[in-house]
Amino acid sequence: MAMDLIVRNANLPDGRVGVDIGVKDARIAAVEPELKVETNQEIDATDRLVSPPFVDAHFHMDATLSRGLPRVNESGTLFEGIQLWEELKPRLTPEAVAERAMAYCDMAVAQGIQAIRSHVDVCDDRLVGVEALLEVKRQVAPYLDLQLIAFPQLGYYRYPNAVENLKRALDMGLEVVGGIPQYERTKADGDASVTELCEIAAQRGLLVDIHCDEDDDPMSRHIETLCKEVLRLGLQGRVSGSHLTSMPMMDNYYVSKLIPLIAESEINVIPNPLTNIAVCGTNKGSYPKWRGITRVPELMAAGVNIAFGQDCVMDPWYAYGSADMLEVAHMGSHLTMMFGLDQVRACFDAITVNPAKILQLEGYGLEPGCHADMVVFQAADPLEAIRLRARRLMVIRRGEIVARTAPTVTELSLPGRPDSLELTYKPGQPG
Repeated sequence: MAMDLIVRNANLPDGRVGVDIGVKDARIAAVEPELKVETNQEIDATDRLVSPPFVDAHFHMDATLSRGLPRVNESGTLFEGIQLWEELKPRLTPEAVAERAMAYCDMAVAQGIQAIRSHVDVCDDRLVGVEALLEVKRQVAPYLDLQLIAFPQLGYYRYPNAVENLKRALDMGLEVVGGIPQYERTKADGDASVTELCEIAAQRGLLVDIHCDEDDDPMSRHIETLCKEVLRLGLQGRVSGSHLTSMPMMDNYYVSKLIPLIAESEINVIPNPLTNIAVCGTNKGSYPKWRGITRVPELMAAGVNIAFGQDCVMDPWYAYGSADMLEVAHMGSHLTMMFGLDQVRACFDAITVNPAKILQLEGYGLEPGCHADMVVFQAADPLEAIRLRARRLMVIRRGEIVARTAPTVTELSLPGRPDSLELTYKPGQPG
């Protein structure tokens, strides 16, 4: 059988090297060494890592690229960011939100992202973000999977019309139920919101993604309620708890019971290393300061599915960001102190296969039968890719190249050295 495309001599994230990936009719047809069939196109991936595309399981696309509107976040805190967003929302138009979102999607695809889950604030009676991002979802569908969450940013009960607005947004086509229990007025209201939101998802057959315990308070324990509701309603595998930044501040004995409960509930956990290191620990004005990452290695050891999210790019909460999931994994590796080879591969999984499970993407992966979606890196393996935040040389969607980036080459002209030396080094070379 002739192939439409063969990617030759690829290194795969699981450690296989020198593998050919054959593509036929937009699907992967074969993954094996020295594939001996005719093809219309070949890509030489010798000494290059080839992986399935990046998946960002936690983002806020309605706010992206809005930094400086109407002003910048001078304190850098989560709460000033929320205040800024409230100042900006009345000025938003569907056209402006869509324009910024489309620009971000272009950035994302160029960096190897092909699926994003975005929260959309429904604490806006006009539902401007919902309208805009549903249109963006339609436009980008040929090259990017966009999954949208109805997110009551100011609290499901705390904001006067959030209950009705969330249902309106779901009726318009949003696929995931969101929440933020720690932003309710009381812990009881927060727990009650988790219960009601999970019931809505169960009734409608939808997924759930809750901003859960995104603070430094060791008594912020809404994750426990989320676990209880998942087990009560049979929502195992359909629910995510995002952030969980209070968890490292909790008593270790309590956590020794909590982690098995999270694992039993099959709740996905989505830390957001870049934004949370920027906004956590900034409101106390004293030390020690918490740096905004949950207990990732311990959760992974218990079998919990972990995905790292980008969260924000140039918006009221985070001044930086470039749609680079390797930067997210790089920071995640540092914050969690995961530097062993298997741990680094786990960080790479946290921006690829793990979030793909959370979004329940059909046909994701590098096995026969999967969609022919992949990324070719200027790196040999996941560790080198994360270390260098390696260039994405080619991004392939359904067997077609949708983005190309030239490899970076630095030439040195140094006194007493041969001219035009290339700056290259591979680990394991003689020192």
